[in-house]
Amino acid sequence: METRIDKLIEGHRDAITVKRVFGDPYQKNGVTVIPAARVMGGGGGGQGEAPDGQGLGTGFGISAHPVGAYVIRGDIVKWEPAVDVNRIIAGTLAVAALALLITLRRSK
Repeated sequence: METRIDKLIEGHRDAITVKRVFGDPYQKNGVTVIPAARVMGGGGGGQGEAPDGQGLGTGFGISAHPVGAYVIRGDIVKWEPAVDVNRIIAGTLAVAALALLITLRRSK
């Protein structure tokens, strides 16, 4: 017997497909580009009964970040990784903060 929760979870499952990972290819000047992303998701739900009524709930989350693109020129396929500037800046700031803490500790 399929419940309402089963139907909701099935709908969420359809949200995480290969179409979310690879974008539609596009062409320009004889070059084909196929964008790619890292997609993560999860969900859950539940239902129950109590003397004063019934309850039903679900939750779902999805996260997607670009990772690069396949570039096709003639017979040559090349992977071009995406550059995540925010990650580079965050990493640089973390290293700088750590270096500052070490310097301040040694100066005491």
